[in-house]
Amino acid sequence: MALSIVDIYQKLLPKTNCRECGFPTCLAFAGMVVSEKHPLENCPHIPPELLEPAKKELWAQYAEGKWLKKDPAESALAWAKERAASMAVEDLPGRIGGEIIETDSGPALRLPYFNEFLIIRPGTLEKADGSPLNRWEQVFVFNHLAQGGDAVPSGEWKAFQEFPNTVSKVKSMIAHVEEPLSEHFAGKREELRSAGQSVGGEDVTDQYPSADLAMKFTPLPRVPVLLIYWEADPAEAVAAKIKLLFDETVPRHLDIESILFLSERLRQLLREEEPERI
Repeated sequence: MALSIVDIYQKLLPKTNCRECGFPTCLAFAGMVVSEKHPLENCPHIPPELLEPAKKELWAQYAEGKWLKKDPAESALAWAKERAASMAVEDLPGRIGGEIIETDSGPALRLPYFNEFLIIRPGTLEKADGSPLNRWEQVFVFNHLAQGGDAVPSGEWKAFQEFPNTVSKVKSMIAHVEEPLSEHFAGKREELRSAGQSVGGEDVTDQYPSADLAMKFTPLPRVPVLLIYWEADPAEAVAAKIKLLFDETVPRHLDIESILFLSERLRQLLREEEPERI
């Protein structure tokens, strides 16, 4: 029988709110044990004869996912994998680019990814050097595999907010991608250029005379991203600004959430942020 928060509180805990477990109340401690796998033994007042059977019961319900707090990354990844489950690797180059290669475990897609390559087999993704992608990278790549149409980039660029159904995500794009990049590289145009080139970016400033720097990235063969940088103008009290633009065909290849995840990955690479744990 599964142990609920009330069960743990009533049957196992001292109900004294002593705070020796690190939480303000016994009930708060019980909630963390049930929903986030907080160690039950962190309460020093549970008799051993009750503790061990309760821990076994808890691990059984954890394995079933009962009452656990949902991990949004895991949920998004499970959905993306399900979308891509029926893909045939041999069909992918015509839709999203790359080439089929033979591996010890059968045919795989070798897909350019920023300045490296991915090796894609049914249900699995890894970099060519064998290192894994973080969860959010896996989400947008699996979604690309499932959704990627055969649309070739047109060269017509649009801001994120110009695409349908982005209203609820525009603030996230600004707060989690464009503003952090703008602040990090303010007054550091050459540093931004160098960082961009290190992850495969191409300097295309000559095509955008109104920009102080423009760099084109190709995270995936049919999903280019254009970064525009304007230096600060103290005379006009204007701060440095970075804007990301996407080819008008991007909705054919990625859903709105995945465009945001890909943009966040670009921010991480440019700022050399520690990657999220797998």
